[in-house]
Amino acid sequence: MTQFDYIKDIARFGLENDQEKLKDSLQEMIEHARKSKKTNLAIQLQSILKEAIRHHSSGSLKTSSGIRFETPSSKEVDQLILDQVTSDYRLSDLICTPQIKESLDHFILEHRKKNLLQALDLPIAHKILFYGPSGCGKTLASYVIAGELEKILLVVNLGAIVSSKLGETSKNLAKIFKKAAAGDYILFLDEFDSLGKVRDYSQDHGEMKRVVNTILQLFDYLPQSTIVIAATNQVGMLDDALIRRFDTQIGFELPAQHEIEELIQLTLKRGVFTLGSKSGIKRLIQKAKGLSFYSIQKTLIAAMKRSLYKLETDLVPSKVEIDKAIWEKLIEEEKTAISNSGKV
Repeated sequence: MTQFDYIKDIARFGLENDQEKLKDSLQEMIEHARKSKKTNLAIQLQSILKEAIRHHSSGSLKTSSGIRFETPSSKEVDQLILDQVTSDYRLSDLICTPQIKESLDHFILEHRKKNLLQALDLPIAHKILFYGPSGCGKTLASYVIAGELEKILLVVNLGAIVSSKLGETSKNLAKIFKKAAAGDYILFLDEFDSLGKVRDYSQDHGEMKRVVNTILQLFDYLPQSTIVIAATNQVGMLDDALIRRFDTQIGFELPAQHEIEELIQLTLKRGVFTLGSKSGIKRLIQKAKGLSFYSIQKTLIAAMKRSLYKLETDLVPSKVEIDKAIWEKLIEEEKTAISNSGKV
């Protein structure tokens, strides 16, 4: 067929209001444009098709594999969603190693350039795994991706998804994935190890095997425009087949000295609070080593508040010097609490 033939079909099906044939003809014309090296035309048509699918009243999305994800009713999935987050976080808000920032930057860029990649039949990385200790930026990194791409982050309610009823967990997962596929969402699965544990065929864990198999199938048929972010503190517990399904895997670590310094600067950036003279700051940073970003920032903010209370005034001060002794005490208490929790 020539380009003229495709245009005639599109016009005819449009006038007949045959949405399915119209979308199929448009997809065929996109493929024809790609093969004819008319890249700009293919990109523009792909963008039109994507917007039409997303806003179509039928609430369904057809993937390149031919699998159709029908949007489940909102009542069915509302209880499975912990939150729907719009994020203002950007890469500049995340303190991490240059390698992590580079990996995130490449992932974000792929989705900004997805029309170009699709026009050239190049795959788009859309499944990303974050792993590492608790409090080291995995959740914040998911908010960063949502903020940079201006997408809604669906935070899964793990307690509602996991069920003791046979087969119910897999059904709940399917509902969540269908909702994500039918809209322009990012799906965030925290504590992913509770869903994707290693399938141990030497023991009878039939339900867990079914759940892992379900996730593998959902991953395989998920549209590349839908992003899935999974996070875990225990990557060693994940099934190998699941790990291989992720296009990008990023490991987070406890902060090094220069990252702790960055975190302090970021926390104090408004300029009202200060640590005063440099004397003793390096010692406090050394004491904070071994704690997560979250724990360090939590203790610093607590020290800011307690130092503010010591002024014994309700007037907003222009400057508050943080009491280093208070912060040091809070750091020690945090380490003790973490140590004790590990013994429970």
